[in-house]
Order: sequence, then C-alpha cells, then structure tokens
Amino acid sequence: MRVAIITESYSPDVNGVAHSVLRTVEHLLARGHEPLVVAPESTAVPRGVLPDIPVVRVPSVGLPGYASFRVGLPTRRVAAALRRFRPDVVHLASPFALAAQGAFVAARLELPAVAIYQTDVPGFAGFYKLGAGRAAAWRWLKRVHGLTARTLAPSSATATELSAHGIGPVHLWPRGVDAVRFDPSKRSDALRTRIGASPDDVLVGYIGRLAPEKRVDLLGPASESDGVQVVIIGDGPAAPGLKKHLPKAHFLGEIVGDELATTFASLDVFVHTGAHETFCQTVQEAMASGVPVVAPAAGGPVDLVRTGRTGYLVTPEDASAVTVAVRALAGDAALRHEFGAAGRAAVAGRSWTAVGDALIGHYTDVIGGAATHPVERAA
Repeated sequence: MRVAIITESYSPDVNGVAHSVLRTVEHLLARGHEPLVVAPESTAVPRGVLPDIPVVRVPSVGLPGYASFRVGLPTRRVAAALRRFRPDVVHLASPFALAAQGAFVAARLELPAVAIYQTDVPGFAGFYKLGAGRAAAWRWLKRVHGLTARTLAPSSATATELSAHGIGPVHLWPRGVDAVRFDPSKRSDALRTRIGASPDDVLVGYIGRLAPEKRVDLLGPASESDGVQVVIIGDGPAAPGLKKHLPKAHFLGEIVGDELATTFASLDVFVHTGAHETFCQTVQEAMASGVPVVAPAAGGPVDLVRTGRTGYLVTPEDASAVTVAVRALAGDAALRHEFGAAGRAAVAGRSWTAVGDALIGHYTDVIGGAATHPVERAA
C-alpha cells in the first residue's frame, strides 16, 4: 500500500503530531508498506536517524512569538508530490494549514483520505484570540474534514466534540506507547541527585512544550510545598516567563530518547497542566513509567487517568486543585506506588503495533469504500 502522509509537523520537530507521524511511518515500513511524507521545513536541530523514506519539505513560517513552530505555506509541491507518488490513500495529520491543503488536493485528484484530528485548533484560536476565534476555526475544520472519507479522533471527549460540530464520520483511534522504553526500571537515583533532590524529596515533573496554553504556571503553588521539588522538561516561548514565575523549579530543557525515559521514571508525580489536549501522550508515557498522574479533567486525559486509581483528574486551569492533588500524593509514598503500578498495568498493552494495525485497517476501509461505523467511547 502506498500511503502519502501530509502533516503539519514532522521530525526533527518535537511535538505530538511529529511523534505520531514518525511512529506511523515506522509501522508502515515494518508492515511492508510505502510511505511518503509531505511536511513543512523545520528549523530544529536533527537528532538521530530518520526512516529512509521520501520526504517532501515545503516552505514554512514561524508563528508570531513562536518561531520554532512552523506552519507550512500553500504550494504546488503538494499536488506534484501526490501525482508523482500515486498513493492508494492520503493520511492528513492534524489538518489545519498544509494538511488542509492536502485535503483539497486529494479531493481534486479523487484520492481517498483519512483525517487524523490531533490539535485542538478551536481551543488554541480561542486561547490566543486568533482571527475570528473558535467559531471560525470550527467552520474551517468542518469544511476540511468534510472532504475526507473519515476522521480519526484520539479520545472519546474529542470524538464527541467533533460530532457535535457536524464533523463525521468519526472513529476512535488512540495512540500507542512504547512500554519497553518507558518502564519503571529506568528510575535513576543519580539523575535525581544531579537535579538536587534529596532522597526524601518528592520529585514532581512536567514534560512537554513550554507554551502559554500549557499553563505550566499552575505549578507555582505546588513548587512552594515542603518536601516537593518541581522539575520542568521542555522548551518553548513561555520558558523565560516560567523561570521567573517558578524560581524554585528546575528547568532541564528539551530531553529526548532514552534520557527522556529515564527522566519520566525518576519522577514521583507527573503533572500535566494544559486543558487543550486531544490525547496527551506524555500522560500515557508517565503511566507506562509507573508514575502517578495529575491532569485536568478535560480532553484526552479523561480517557487515560482514573481518579483514585492511577492519579487525579482536577478542575482545569485551577492552581489550587493541582496543588491539593500534588500534596496528597507527595504525602503518601504507598499511594504513589499503588497508583503508579495501576497506571503501568493500564497502558502496558497499548503498543504502537496494535495501534498501527488499526490505522492500516482504516486505510483499507476507505480504499475499499467500506461502510463506516463510528466508535463512540474508548475501550
């Protein structure tokens, strides 16, 4: 099967869309398929070796105030790439700009397309007061997704929201996790010592992009708690302000690969603070690492975190709720161990292999024109 993936982001960029596309490419190759990637030019420093596949890069611009986040510009390269590659199916990764153009081109060329909804574009439009806001974003997304054979949503909350805005048919397609790389055995006392944590300190961490909508500032009160050391892993435009707002926190910058897995496993509590996540892969990676999670009761985390079993879901954008949950876990080592073990058990079977095979099943359905039967709830 020849699969053209038109994406809003691709490695070496570090974000959820780029990560998901890379895992998809790896799985397609492992199953003997032929992928092509069309993606914006990146300014990120290459790390590691990417799969040996054709990649078409298109001109891009950085968002105002966030130059490293690149947006692909409309270009004839998209249509030229599809005509040359002659795909059996087009995979549109989080379409809103470049991948949205891909939807129009695929429709014009009468190529079946699957849209992967991953970025909460309306939420971001409302948060940053972009253009005409949320309503205009939803109208645009409805038009773009309406050109495709089906939309794949990563969580039940997202699937419900898409359907409510007239987008469909919608099917549930969650993300996989590498439970070999992310494993409690990777915990490192040496790393904790380098950070400056004593053996009795509870290490509370956030891992992800440092952008305003991630609301990492909500960790402020928790970072003042006795016996708690807050560590922030990631980079982005909000970093300078956060360093001033969280003077007691340790900022480690961007970490990837095996070092990232060691960092996850070395935490005592993982906190995700942003309320605009359609899935939230870092929550799943923390759970695979045997770390209890505190996350907002919104979007993707609702499917992942079981309050009182694997962590706590808290009121979105509420610093006091975050602090209460962190302190409850910080003060009870046995509870942290119990939640961490339950989280590991909950996600250990969610391999990228199973998730990738499910995606190939969706490709096969739309190529064959199979009837669609949307999934309403996560398993």
